Amino acid sequence: MRSKVQVGIALALLAASTAHADITASRQTAASKSARAGEAEFRELYRELIEINTTLSSGSCTDASNAMKERLSAAGYPESQLHVIVPPGRPKDGNLVALLPGTDPKLKPILLLAHIDVVEAKAEDWERDPFKLTEENGFFYARGASDDKAMAAIFADSMVRWGKQGYKPRRSIKLALTCGEETPNVFNGVQHLVKEHRELIDAAFALNEGGGGRYEASTGKYQYNGVQAGEKLYQDFTLEVTNPGGHSSRPTPDNAIGQMSRALDRIVKFQFPVEFNDTTRGYFRQYGAIVGGEMGKAMQAAANGDMDAVQRVQQDPSFNGTLRTTCVPTMVEGGHAPNALPQNVKANVNCRIFPGHAPEEIRQQLISAINEAGVKVSFQAPPEQASPPPPLTPEILGPIEKLTKEMFPGVPVLPAQASGGTDGRFMTPAGIPTYGVSGIFSDGATSNAHGLNERIRVQSLMEGREFLHRLVQMYAGGK
Repeated sequence: MRSKVQVGIALALLAASTAHADITASRQTAASKSARAGEAEFRELYRELIEINTTLSSGSCTDASNAMKERLSAAGYPESQLHVIVPPGRPKDGNLVALLPGTDPKLKPILLLAHIDVVEAKAEDWERDPFKLTEENGFFYARGASDDKAMAAIFADSMVRWGKQGYKPRRSIKLALTCGEETPNVFNGVQHLVKEHRELIDAAFALNEGGGGRYEASTGKYQYNGVQAGEKLYQDFTLEVTNPGGHSSRPTPDNAIGQMSRALDRIVKFQFPVEFNDTTRGYFRQYGAIVGGEMGKAMQAAANGDMDAVQRVQQDPSFNGTLRTTCVPTMVEGGHAPNALPQNVKANVNCRIFPGHAPEEIRQQLISAINEAGVKVSFQAPPEQASPPPPLTPEILGPIEKLTKEMFPGVPVLPAQASGGTDGRFMTPAGIPTYGVSGIFSDGATSNAHGLNERIRVQSLMEGREFLHRLVQMYAGGK
């Protein structure tokens, strides 16, 4: 009798567990279908944003901001919740800020941040028109296809859908599509908004570019979903040599181009020391376990201080950028006539500074490495404010891990530090912790952001669209 009762209880528990699992799976499937709805409309929004030229030289972020504002207005957002902010004297550098109000005024908003300006693109060097969206062999090609109009389009698309659906989040959702991330020393929209319109973008935290997933190019296997928590500090330095010059038939030992050439050569050969922090050490240990083989072992050993392993790992430019401060010459100009000694030569050296170091400290190290009295080293623009990485609290990381488990079973979430720079470096010091997360997976080598034939995998873009739509709703709550 007892055994029959036990069996009955066990069967009842199994049935209840199965029913709960079925309900959970059904809810997840419904959430996934809802987040994937309207793909055709998203493609059109993405195409429109891509095909509006937003380069500094000949484009207009204002045009792109107004185009996205029109879509939000058509989705039901009143004028009071839409702001195209054009800074004085910069008519083409407009930024869009939009608001979907929450029902709980005690909760600070979440900010969706993406830049809509793009790097210059010489059409004659590209295989396709960089300002026309082209789909080939499972990839979208265009300038900005990945950096950063992918996230900008995803965020704008979600805001449009929430407006049409009448979604009422508990936590307000703000959208900021900004201009100038790629040319911050000329103008930066985030800096302008923080300084002049803080109330419009103020938030508990922001989601931004900089994170993303990695898949293995040869197999397509998903390796990890990355969350950027912290980044290097961006700083340009100007190197300058001046000289009396003279006739080219009477050369002198202190030729300005020669001095600059020696200085740049020493910078190219100079390496800053290897450094780790908790984020990068954890990244190498966890990613090394995923990579496996000799390289994986080297990554794990490097994280434990093995300098022989560091020597191997740093051969990969991406890993090298994670390991240390890097400085590299990017531009040179000088001379005034082919038959005259150069009187002035300038060069730009771009540095990505490992967290914890002040720009002045790096300037002094460059002066020491150059070791040329005639080479002046100065800041190209005032140094940016450094800040500690934003904390990856359970409130931030938990939803990312939960959703990653649902959408990409077995794929771990890895915290990472960006080797490049994003607008998060302005937001976090201003008191708005900013995290890079997208759910967009790439192979880490062929997106060609900033380069020729920039591209993004169509599947990855659509997965990122679903991931971010669901993630924001997990943070914002409501219905």
